[in-house]
Amino acid sequence: MEIVDLVSYYIYEDTKRVEVSFRLATDSEDEMRSDVINLDESKEYGYEIIEDSLDFFDLSDEEDFEDQGDFQSVDEDILIQFLNEYYIVNPDKLPKPEFI
Repeated sequence: MEIVDLVSYYIYEDTKRVEVSFRLATDSEDEMRSDVINLDESKEYGYEIIEDSLDFFDLSDEEDFEDQGDFQSVDEDILIQFLNEYYIVNPDKLPKPEFI
C-alpha cells in the first residue's frame, strides 16, 4: 500500500481537518480514494502538514492589501508521507476506491 498520486487536498482551518483525495499504486486511473482526517492526528505521528504562515509579499506599504492575511503553505511530500504511515498503522481506516 503506497500513495503514489495526491489528487487533491483542502485544509479546513476552522475544524482543523484535512480532506484528501489520492490514488494507491494498486488503483487504476479510474479510481480515487477520499478521506477527512483531523490535523491533530498528523501531529501525533510527528508530521507538521501546515508550515508556518508565510508572507510571500511585503505589502505593508500598500494600502489596498492591509487586510490580507498571511499565506499558508502545505508540504505535499510530508502530507503523502503522513498518509502512507497513517494507513499502514490504521489499515481499517483506508477508504475504499471510488470510480470517477
